[in-house]
Amino acid sequence: MNQLLQPGQTVRTQTSQTLCTVEHLIGGGGQGEVYAARLGDPAKGHSQTPVALKWFYPHYLGQDRLLEQRLTAAIAAGPPSDRFLWPQELVRSSGVAGFGYLMPLREKRFSGIVDLVMRRVHPSFRSLVTAGFELAHSYFQLHAKGLCYRDISFGNVFFDPASGEVRICDNDNVGIDRKAGDGIGGTARFMAPEIVRGEAVPSSQSDLFSLAVLLFYMLVNHHPLEGAREADIRCFDLPAMTRLYGAEPIFIFDPTDDRNRPLAGYHDNALALWPIYPAFLRDLFTRSFTSGLADASHGRVRESEWRAGLVRLRDAIFYCTHCGAENFYDAEAVRANNGSPNPCWSCSHIPQLPPRMRLNREILLLNHDTLLYPHHLDEREQYNFGAPLAQIVQHPRNPQIWGLRNLTSEKWVSVEQDGSALDVLAGQTVTLASGLRLHFGHREGEIRF
Repeated sequence: MNQLLQPGQTVRTQTSQTLCTVEHLIGGGGQGEVYAARLGDPAKGHSQTPVALKWFYPHYLGQDRLLEQRLTAAIAAGPPSDRFLWPQELVRSSGVAGFGYLMPLREKRFSGIVDLVMRRVHPSFRSLVTAGFELAHSYFQLHAKGLCYRDISFGNVFFDPASGEVRICDNDNVGIDRKAGDGIGGTARFMAPEIVRGEAVPSSQSDLFSLAVLLFYMLVNHHPLEGAREADIRCFDLPAMTRLYGAEPIFIFDPTDDRNRPLAGYHDNALALWPIYPAFLRDLFTRSFTSGLADASHGRVRESEWRAGLVRLRDAIFYCTHCGAENFYDAEAVRANNGSPNPCWSCSHIPQLPPRMRLNREILLLNHDTLLYPHHLDEREQYNFGAPLAQIVQHPRNPQIWGLRNLTSEKWVSVEQDGSALDVLAGQTVTLASGLRLHFGHREGEIRF
């Protein structure tokens, strides 16, 4: 293979003139090639730091005239958060045409969304939902800087299947919101309809559509617009794609238009996975791909709504008491079923619900491994899944008794149904009982069985 750079070859950073040594090719795409490299000159006593080096194809540089300007601005501004593998410094070489840039090297624990869709990795629902939350939060931080990503798609996102932590790469596409002529328009199957039709330039609003498509792929393992109409296409050429994704898009689960329903034997992932999720999450997707198709300004689900919805979905996870599979608590289904959840998607048994905690209008399922975080105990807190503030624990002598342990340095107050109150000090555990109310200082939770 003719690579742009060879192992052992050196380049230098443009500003600090630091030596960077190429190690091996990681992969290539339409813009250039990415290499594992080491930054620093051992001959001068420098310690070498592992980095990723992206070098652009000469023909791409001819197409994207604003690339260097965009990268220079991104380097100066810095990353929105550590979830972005953000450009750090431009690099050049006297022996190779063009230029490249350095960014943090992605750790091996991260897998691509393509690996998820192709079933090469098998994360838990908790990890998957956490990854979705992290993506929505990361793009929120990017948009808050007046930037748009422009190309949210499979190839630019990685996640840790064990934890859901994400990394976002290819940030050389990031540009000023709604700036025309600045970089690429996106990846066809993820582009907003107005971008497909050529009626608008990429923006934070088109990013919202692409984010919804990516989240749908992650949770439903299917494209939201590919149903019966896609199955009828004999030649999937540009006019067909423009019609399906731009001129005449129809959501496969549109509640008022059934012309594009998924077909059994052809779109089985969508048919199997869509009913698993609670009504509130399906409503977010439905809005994204009905009113959000036509109204880019007001119809799309905002990043803040996705964050809240995905945190709520994470809190709704509980385990089937027959097979152990993760299921989701759906309050509407429980009301319709006279207090029982839907059958387990995995084994078809009716699982027994664990205790729940109501926090205002939110419901947190109290499983054997449930942890509570700052946003659970104080609604003023931002979402944070760092250090937990409470955990569910089992009684050391009676496994039928469960409690909530106070991991904070603050005092809680528990109130029984008869009105009697008890202080729960730091490190202490309160026994779970139906009707018990817990005052955490800035929020109250009520236990229900």
